[in-house]
Amino acid sequence: MTTISVPPRTGTRRHTALWVALAVGVLLAFLVGVLATRDSAADKLAGSPLLGKPAPEIDGKTLAGDRLTLSSLRGRWVVLNFVASWCVPCRQEHPQLVDFDTRHRAGGDGQVLGVVFSDKPGNVRDFLRENGGDWPVLEDPQGQIALEFGVRGPPESFVISPGGVVVAKIVGPATADGLEQILASSTGVKR
Repeated sequence: MTTISVPPRTGTRRHTALWVALAVGVLLAFLVGVLATRDSAADKLAGSPLLGKPAPEIDGKTLAGDRLTLSSLRGRWVVLNFVASWCVPCRQEHPQLVDFDTRHRAGGDGQVLGVVFSDKPGNVRDFLRENGGDWPVLEDPQGQIALEFGVRGPPESFVISPGGVVVAKIVGPATADGLEQILASSTGVKR
């Protein structure tokens, strides 16, 4: 009877681990590249039964305690932004909204209007205090505003024309440039 001895395989586990690590690294690099090169808000438009129709009327209390209606903002563009302090994409889009709001409020032709989504008003107030953004933000404790607009989760934004018509719905982080593209392409919308 003969016995065959097989030399132990050295390094195969290490090689397998290296190949797995390399594959994971390539996949992560690809995902980072895709996320870093995402297009503007104009490319994240979503369908909504509200498009082309008058926006539902909003009558609510702001974080500052004032009463505000959406119709009181007629005559200017409104970016209605559903936001939460715990929402990472909301934090990413925030500087873009600050830029858009600063430009348009200075010109008197537009502004951002926030709506608290599934968050404590105090948390959103603190977030704005720390990160800028002095636009009005409405409380929505029962989620009624979100329900009327069909919002599933933040960030979601609606661009409303000076005439009160919903011209776009953006799901995910909006950008100032993308919002400008939406305004430019909506010049024929009823004002």
